[in-house]
Amino acid sequence: MITKQLVQHVLKTSLEDMPEDLVTHAKKSLLNWLGVTIGAIHHETTNILLKVTNDISSASHATILGRKEKSDILSAVLVNGTASHIFDFDDTHLDTIHHPSGPVAPVVFALGEKHQVDPKVLLRAFILGCEVELRISNSVYPAHYQNGFHITASAGVFGAATAAGIILDLNEEEMAMSLGLAGTQSFGLRETFGTMTKPFHPGKAAQNGLLATLLVKNGFTSSEQILEAKSGFLNVYSTKSKSEKILKDWGDVWEFNKNAFKPYACGIVLHPSIDACIALTEYATPLEVAEIELTVHPYVLELTGKENPITGLEGKFSIYYTCAVAFLDNDASEYQYQDEKVNNQEIIAFQKKIKPKTDENMAKDKVFAVLQTYSGKKHEVLIEHATGSLENPMTQKQINQKFKNLCNYLLDKNQMNNVIEKMMHFEELDSIEEILKQI
Repeated sequence: MITKQLVQHVLKTSLEDMPEDLVTHAKKSLLNWLGVTIGAIHHETTNILLKVTNDISSASHATILGRKEKSDILSAVLVNGTASHIFDFDDTHLDTIHHPSGPVAPVVFALGEKHQVDPKVLLRAFILGCEVELRISNSVYPAHYQNGFHITASAGVFGAATAAGIILDLNEEEMAMSLGLAGTQSFGLRETFGTMTKPFHPGKAAQNGLLATLLVKNGFTSSEQILEAKSGFLNVYSTKSKSEKILKDWGDVWEFNKNAFKPYACGIVLHPSIDACIALTEYATPLEVAEIELTVHPYVLELTGKENPITGLEGKFSIYYTCAVAFLDNDASEYQYQDEKVNNQEIIAFQKKIKPKTDENMAKDKVFAVLQTYSGKKHEVLIEHATGSLENPMTQKQINQKFKNLCNYLLDKNQMNNVIEKMMHFEELDSIEEILKQI
């Protein structure tokens, strides 16, 4: 049974079993997640969620990161998980376009705070929760994604349940049933991309996974073979599942080590084109540009083909807007995805000069760009690996600066430096409160 074997692997794997580079990478992931969460914690999407959750909850066990409010743990993971994906600036497993920290880290922070859990336990739970969801993603991708599921939510719920199960010390049978109850709550449709519902997905996956674990911990029952059963996740959610990918090379190959960090606040499939457009600014001014042709992988247009976005969230899914603003501003950070920016007439006019075309032989993190001037000159740029990819990763210094850029509206310099230092020594902390009191 795949579910049972997976649970056995999880429960037998200690923090000490994990390679040092994996542990360091996990701490970078947590720092990156914390930054994108705090950065969006006052966004309209977060405000709406918090208003609703405050209306229906009375407990205050967990911090809404970057705000004075506390809430019950189920509401806190929903809000924090949603906030972390609002800017589309969070980490990404490039093989499956999955954002692993979003559904798992909120659970780690909420339970860690409520139960005063040893940070070593929390770090182990975070790594294993992310590893489980990514292996399950591998087993159903790409058919699952092509069918319209948002894989961060649909597979992420298993990561959230796994992390919660480790923290709450579930036994083997309970952990299997927790995955069963999580799996039946698997959801997330790509139709909602470009709206507030997309970032809602990892928050709800975190909440569903945590709820599953809390219920099972109190005696609730579910299937113990949710992954492999005839009517289970693999067979129902994918037309071409590869179950062997869930258990293969456990402990030797870590999918979570393939987690990458974004330098730009939009879907990672756009990053090569952004790099290319920024590079092309060396060759022509905006007034000289007749057109910029971009040859990209078909997924790029499938995911980001919105030609006339009218909100910042829609702009993140428009290669036309994103490449126009990248050329004009030399950046594509969160500032470039404000509603008023997307409706700027100068940018809208320049969008018409962006001419994407697809080539199935083009890698997902690659682009070939050709700038044509009105005077007839041509300038070419080939991006082999986008900034933030595994082959061209962000440095620790860049991740630290990204955190500061996202949080400087809320935290002072000393607070930000203290958080970075503590996050990168997470397992050495006495309590997660050492971080929370800084924010």
